[in-house]
Amino acid sequence: MPKLSFWFVTNKNQRRYGAAVLAGICGGSVASFVKWGTELTFPPRVAGRAIPPAEMLSDWGFAVQNLTYTFSEHVLNWGISGVHYAFSIAFALFYCVVAEVLPAIKIWQGIAFGLLITLLFHGALLPTFDWAPPIWLLPIDELLSETFGHVIWIWTIEVFRRDLRNRWTNVPDAEIT
Repeated sequence: MPKLSFWFVTNKNQRRYGAAVLAGICGGSVASFVKWGTELTFPPRVAGRAIPPAEMLSDWGFAVQNLTYTFSEHVLNWGISGVHYAFSIAFALFYCVVAEVLPAIKIWQGIAFGLLITLLFHGALLPTFDWAPPIWLLPIDELLSETFGHVIWIWTIEVFRRDLRNRWTNVPDAEIT
């Protein structure tokens, strides 16, 4: 395959948006559990500090403590989980659709995109709204947890994107054909 420039745009006839959307939903759904799993193994915050999705929901007027359900005698917060799940699917959809047009988003199997998301959220968005401290004040454990989590999260989405697109359309990625 010839080397492509960063701004290479695919041929419109080679794009498969329907497959991209479905792959984004499937990959984003599974990747949300992958990200959650990394946070269970490597907690991203020091004990006692508020979870950014809870802060967001509170700022938007939701009573976060009431957004719960019980499963197997465990009380779980569907509001916080829902924010993570929605985030994962929304960004997976964006990633998969953009990959049909601009293959550069897939650099390092999506890992560059995952690192960018980490920087944008933890370096700009969360501190701007006071949902988390600025990135330079975060403990190294949090930076490592969030970075690792986002890398594994987007890589999972890329694996789903590539496999499902190729499986459903019987053609390789748009820049390859």
